[in-house]
Amino acid sequence: MAQVETDSFLTLHYRLSGPDGRDFINTFEAQPATLSLGGGELSPAIEARLLGLEEGGHTVIELAAGEAFGERQPEMVQWVARKLLDQLGDRHEQYVAGDVVQFPTPDGLGSYAGTVLEVNADGAVRFDFNHPLAGQPVRFEVQLIGVL
Repeated sequence: MAQVETDSFLTLHYRLSGPDGRDFINTFEAQPATLSLGGGELSPAIEARLLGLEEGGHTVIELAAGEAFGERQPEMVQWVARKLLDQLGDRHEQYVAGDVVQFPTPDGLGSYAGTVLEVNADGAVRFDFNHPLAGQPVRFEVQLIGVL
């Protein structure tokens, strides 16, 4: 029976939920996910807990507050000027509290997300760039379908 190793390629169903029990991600009722360990698709803390699990296994991993996605960092809450938002995206975009907006990384190869907290009268938007589950306990349920 294959076991998860540091460079494994996995096919799995998983459910990630926060302390309120609401699903943040749930693939159990859709296509299973495929990912490579170490590829940044899961947090390092979750990946570490998967090591050694056997193909076909089904388990629930409880992670303490801040373990899965780090602690909340106040400096990750920032105002972004409307002029910069217009340069990065659609200048007609209307931002509303709760919206999740994707931003390109400086190298242009990836992206990161920010959640809109408030919009100023001048169009500036206050974003929270912390992961939505940062600083919170997390429940990760996984069913390993395949391990390569």
